[in-house]
Amino acid sequence: MLALEDLARIAADYQQTAPLQVREFSLGGRRFPFNTRPAIMGAINLSSDSWYRESVCLSAEQAIRRGRVLAAQGADLVDLGAESTLAHAARADESAQQRRIEPVVSALRALDILVSVETYQPAVARAALEAGANVINLTGVDHIDAIFDLAAARQAAVIVCYVQGPHVRQVGDLEFDADPIDAMGDFFSRQIELARRKGLERIFLDPGLGFYYRNLRDSAQRIRFQMRTFLHTFRLRALGFPICHALPHAFECFGEEVRCAEPFFAVLAALGKTDLFRTHEVSRVRAVLETLRLWPSPSSGESDPPRTPGI
Repeated sequence: MLALEDLARIAADYQQTAPLQVREFSLGGRRFPFNTRPAIMGAINLSSDSWYRESVCLSAEQAIRRGRVLAAQGADLVDLGAESTLAHAARADESAQQRRIEPVVSALRALDILVSVETYQPAVARAALEAGANVINLTGVDHIDAIFDLAAARQAAVIVCYVQGPHVRQVGDLEFDADPIDAMGDFFSRQIELARRKGLERIFLDPGLGFYYRNLRDSAQRIRFQMRTFLHTFRLRALGFPICHALPHAFECFGEEVRCAEPFFAVLAALGKTDLFRTHEVSRVRAVLETLRLWPSPSSGESDPPRTPGI
């Protein structure tokens, strides 16, 4: 069981890394102070294959309505996906994804709601950016050069996902390294160098929590991997860019209470200094983050509550 001693050990092993800060930037004219306040990205799924029923919208009208609700609940931006990442889900070709995404992006941007679009296809990324998208949530590496060029030209941001394969719909087993964070760091260092050569400076790093890998489906091994990744996230901030996490679900543990899973994992992600939380449960995750902020920081001048003698 995760215990205070485990947290203390991680902090002690990486005490020089923990205080490091990341680059802050604006999206759509809105400043994001990642080092003092993490951001929340609400999910909208435009595919009927997506498992999280509450986030599925099968028409542009439904998606626009949900986007307005997510913004009212506290989402700093919304993330649209037109193809499910589940292994058994049907593929959606580029034209189908564009038809689903374009009217929703245009309408939400007209409402001054910041929009991210999840894709690994350049044509979809181009259409999303032309419709006004602020972020490309890049879930593959096959066409990373082209998408970096598109985003840089539009002054947009890119979320770079760590994936062992061309994209999340085409992976096998996750190869475990002695220290996965080191492997992720090497991967992200290469992508950051390429992005900056192309003039792209608004970058998020997504460790990718692996539910799409064959050997991490519905297993305690996957949950352990996710928990460890959350708690070690702060080490990736040494690369200088904010970290994004898509919060997972852990059906095996939560069962009928699965909608409580993302708020639980948000606690671990926050302890690991995540900067952008992608979630289907915006109001719940927002409440978690606001509660964690009540803990006094060293600079606040507040002290811990007085202790009972002998404790």
